Amino acid sequence: MFSPNSPAYFLTTPRLGFRYWTPEDTALAIGLWGDPAVTKLIGGPFSADQVMARLHKEIATQHDHSLQYWPIFALANGDHIGCCGLRPYQPQAKICEIGFHLRSAFWGQGYAAEAARAVIDYAFTNLGCEALFAGHNPANDASRRLLIKLGFRYTHDEFYSPTGLNHPSYLLTKPAG
Repeated sequence: MFSPNSPAYFLTTPRLGFRYWTPEDTALAIGLWGDPAVTKLIGGPFSADQVMARLHKEIATQHDHSLQYWPIFALANGDHIGCCGLRPYQPQAKICEIGFHLRSAFWGQGYAAEAARAVIDYAFTNLGCEALFAGHNPANDASRRLLIKLGFRYTHDEFYSPTGLNHPSYLLTKPAG
């Protein structure tokens, strides 16, 4: 659990606080990416070593690109909800990939949409992104519906090696103005 009053949140929504992954977040990473329900459609289940590799990759991406799938917490009580954030996709075109993974106990409560909206605004307002890319497992209808609700438009199918499948892929361009 993370203190709900922590000043370490760099981004907040009415219910969520975002911070950076640290090497001390092993238990949080295992609770998220070690859950077969969470990873079923992203190439899991993952071993403890794979979860640790994922945690280290997120930390390295933050160090190298100032991006990661940031851990998110409930402001009310500090519960770890999951992660939502960005990674480089086409840096030369200022396009990042957005993604979110939520602990299964928090599915269906609007957290993914709330977190994604905050990350979208942060990407366009603070990071100078021109567009955001997103993809989902073809069996993940909830992610498809959410991406469309957020304004993403289907563009193509793209091979995703962790699942061995072509994932429907979408783009959201920066609003004019």
